[in-house]
Amino acid sequence: MGMCLPCLGGAADDVVVTPDPETRRRQLAEAAEKRQKETAYRGVKNPEAVERKRKKQEEIEKQAITTSVSGGGGLKWQVG
Repeated sequence: MGMCLPCLGGAADDVVVTPDPETRRRQLAEAAEKRQKETAYRGVKNPEAVERKRKKQEEIEKQAITTSVSGGGGLKWQVG
C-alpha cells in the first residue's frame, strides 16, 4: 500500500495550467497572424523584399493621389 503514494505525488506535476482568457486570446491572434504570413509568402524566397516593394508601391500610389488632388488633376494651359 505504501508503494502507491509516490505515484500520486507526481500527478500534480502533470496538470496543465491554462492561461487566462486575455492571454489565450492574444496567443490565438498571434498564431493566426503567423499562419496568414506563412500562407501569403508561400514559395517566396525573400518575404522581407516583397514587403518592402509592396510598401514602396503603396507610397507611390499615395503620393500620386495626393499630387492629383492638390494639383487640380493635371497641367493647365493658359491661352492668351
